[in-house]
Amino acid sequence: MICAISGEVPEEPVISKKSGLVFERRLIERHIEDYGKCPVTKEELTMDDILPVKTNKVVKPRPLQAASIPGLLGMFQNEWDALMLSNFALEQQLHTARQELSHALYQHDAACRVIARLKKERDEARLLLTQAERQIAYPTASDAAANASALANGKRAAQDELGPDGKKIRPGINPVMIAELTECNAVLSGQRKKRQIPPTLAPIDAIERYTQISSHPLHKTNKPGILSVDIHPLKDVIATGGIDTNAVLFDRSSGQILCTLTGHSKKITSVKFVPRDELFITGSADKTVRVWQGSEDGNYSCCHILKDHTAEVHAVTVHATNKYFVSASMDNTWCFYDLTTGSCLTQVGEASGEEGYMSASFHPDGLILGTGTSEALVRIWDVKSQSNVAKFDGHVGPVTAISFSENGYFLATAATDGVKLWDLRKLRNFRSFSPYDSNTPTNSVEFDSSGSYLAIAGSDIRVYQVANVKMEWNLIKTFPDLSGTGKVTSVKFGADAKYMAVGSMDRNLRIFGLPGDEAEEAKSSDH
Repeated sequence: MICAISGEVPEEPVISKKSGLVFERRLIERHIEDYGKCPVTKEELTMDDILPVKTNKVVKPRPLQAASIPGLLGMFQNEWDALMLSNFALEQQLHTARQELSHALYQHDAACRVIARLKKERDEARLLLTQAERQIAYPTASDAAANASALANGKRAAQDELGPDGKKIRPGINPVMIAELTECNAVLSGQRKKRQIPPTLAPIDAIERYTQISSHPLHKTNKPGILSVDIHPLKDVIATGGIDTNAVLFDRSSGQILCTLTGHSKKITSVKFVPRDELFITGSADKTVRVWQGSEDGNYSCCHILKDHTAEVHAVTVHATNKYFVSASMDNTWCFYDLTTGSCLTQVGEASGEEGYMSASFHPDGLILGTGTSEALVRIWDVKSQSNVAKFDGHVGPVTAISFSENGYFLATAATDGVKLWDLRKLRNFRSFSPYDSNTPTNSVEFDSSGSYLAIAGSDIRVYQVANVKMEWNLIKTFPDLSGTGKVTSVKFGADAKYMAVGSMDRNLRIFGLPGDEAEEAKSSDH
């Protein structure tokens, strides 16, 4: 007996009264349930037309393929091939889904940008309308002339509008921007949990052998001194800001100055690269912030001059989206800017002659901002609400530098009394370094991009190995005392901590790393 459906010997045979065909019981039951017909004759068929067949129980013979080792191997090979084909099909489907998701995210980002622009234009129109209504209600000769001028020009910048209290009206951080900041935070914090220390990171024994390999006098001699240093995250280019009012962009690999940026009237206190669109930011004691646009020939031109502060600007820091940045000033306020338009979206704080900001830095995930004041206080801000969510005290003297660790848990702050390390999870100071005497302040503190090393700079430079809250942070290297040539004002780690860029008050940019032969050996061993 052979089943009319499967073509094999049935385990539980049944026979149809109408056609006399033999079926496997479980197969014919399912077919009748689905279609109500005989699968062979297509006649109407019910379970009442099915009779069981009584047979002797026999052992089902093995298929021919399973009767020999070559047959078994063939079966395994066929199953393996089928599995590989199925896996390939799944990978293709996954690739297609990823492409569709990427395209959808791109469209979402473009839509958000359009919505943000339209909202900004709407807000500007509303401000113009409000001003026009105010001037119509209370006309004056000067207002009439100003309004005529505005109408002749087509529009008036929203950031120049004044409210009833005489302060500039700011558009604020709108919900679209908040959603963008929140999404960036979620992506970066998710990646951070899976991130591992890169294998190309300079090991401890290499840093122990670091020496000064070059020195470059980049700024003028009549007003010597480098106050700020930054390194381009994607290129081997170092920027310095000097007391001589100039910013210099220096190519480390060639040892040549790429360009010198002039325009500030007083010393440049802070410099920052923005990889997106080759932008560069400088903050100055002349109370202004300048945004510079790079070109293909390597030169930079000033595209925005921002005059929202009323005192020296001491720090600029770029958000992780590379779309926004913050400036902090001695007028006791910090401003949140849109890099594309150069508009100040919000200015936080009240102008005060007693206290001001000396340093500022974004958390790696971008939703909190750390600021250091001239009165030894560290403030932590929620960027979305611009509210002060934490305060750290205990320093002596102005907090001149601030740096977040890449793991997002630690904050290092520098002041006259040295460096303090803060645990952001428990909001407490868990370690302090006092490397210098009371007459020598700590001017700079910096984590490397992997969060493995911490550099402290004052009269000398010290590099520590980063550990957890309970373990000791070991001193790896102390570089020579530079107090004879001018105090160290800033220190930055290069890519993978393969070198360090140091600025000091003698106008020289110093590079510390492995000598030429050792550097080549280290590079070869990395590969």
